Amino acid sequence: MDRMILPEAEWQQRAGLDRLVRVLGDVRYVGGCVRDTLLGLPVSDVDLATPLAPEIVVEHLKDAGITAVPTGIAHGTITAVIESGPIEVTTLRRDVSTDGRHATVAFTDDWREDAARRDFTMNALYADPATRELTDYFGGMADLDARHVRFIGDPYQRIAEDHLRILRFFRFLARFGDSPDKAALDACTARAKDLMALSRERIRDELLKLLPATDAVRVTELMITRGILLPVLPEIAAVERLAHLAAREAEAGIAADPLRRLAALLPPDAAESVGARLKLSKLQRRRLCAAVVPAEGGPKPLAYRAGTETALDRLLLSNRPLAEAMFVATWLPPRFPLSGGAIVARGVRAGPEVARLLHAVEDRWVAEDFPDAAEVERIADHLVGQALRSSSSA
Repeated sequence: MDRMILPEAEWQQRAGLDRLVRVLGDVRYVGGCVRDTLLGLPVSDVDLATPLAPEIVVEHLKDAGITAVPTGIAHGTITAVIESGPIEVTTLRRDVSTDGRHATVAFTDDWREDAARRDFTMNALYADPATRELTDYFGGMADLDARHVRFIGDPYQRIAEDHLRILRFFRFLARFGDSPDKAALDACTARAKDLMALSRERIRDELLKLLPATDAVRVTELMITRGILLPVLPEIAAVERLAHLAAREAEAGIAADPLRRLAALLPPDAAESVGARLKLSKLQRRRLCAAVVPAEGGPKPLAYRAGTETALDRLLLSNRPLAEAMFVATWLPPRFPLSGGAIVARGVRAGPEVARLLHAVEDRWVAEDFPDAAEVERIADHLVGQALRSSSSA
């Protein structure tokens, strides 16, 4: 059989990576960096696997003057901080016990045993840093070529080990898959209620990774048809608005956004409750709730009042001309060039009347398409003059 070689890629030249590999000795690239390189995709995170015990990894790094952060030492993961950024180094593992949410692991020096505990065949590919020779224990290369997302071994067992693998299956299908593996799909469908045992944060993180994927519309529709989200997100029941949004994002050349796409899947009156259930941050929840409000007014006033991010969300989710969204995507709203002090300086006594007049000037400024500061001064003179005359004649 011909040797399989990992193609050369820019990430392999990251500053400090060669030295890290030399310091540790027995290591291989693993997981996403191997998979994505084989697919010709950019690589952001580089992971290394090694049979060295975590304490030995730490010792080698410290001896070499490389910062070692014990980010997940109980599970064998040490983060090595090199010149070009962090690299995760994980000791080979096997599962001792699992309960669908957490795993107890033991360390091993058996590469195949480590590969066997991974989720999908395309994620269990290793590459030797020196020769770039690939090791594939479970047919991951063939699955990658066929864009076939397949569990390693029995899919029911893999889901029982970690229920999140149900959502990971669909996320990988949306990003890499052409057609679902039938055994995997049937297992995910049968075990969908297992998602109820997961923390909402884990569900949120997977969902927000899935939604911007290239094939998110088709895969989300498949999830709805199969009842995957029904136990945890019954509000997501139709994909038409997501399809509408995805088409408009693509036509406008605007990057897919996970929160905007989540808004497209929700009834407007469900945004607040779903945001709370998924433990979104306060900022994310505000944006989600704002996105489902209909777009009203011209694109400039909308962007000025609601913010460009929210304006873009509303316009893309609407049926309004796409040119409005494309304009807002690059428009920088001006800063209102007047302060309360300018109203007081015109003879208005400090108090609520100052705020009222300031808002009135701002409203006129917005209505007149944001004229320059000189025109704002004239607007202020006119409105303040009217108010002073009115109060003096009262």
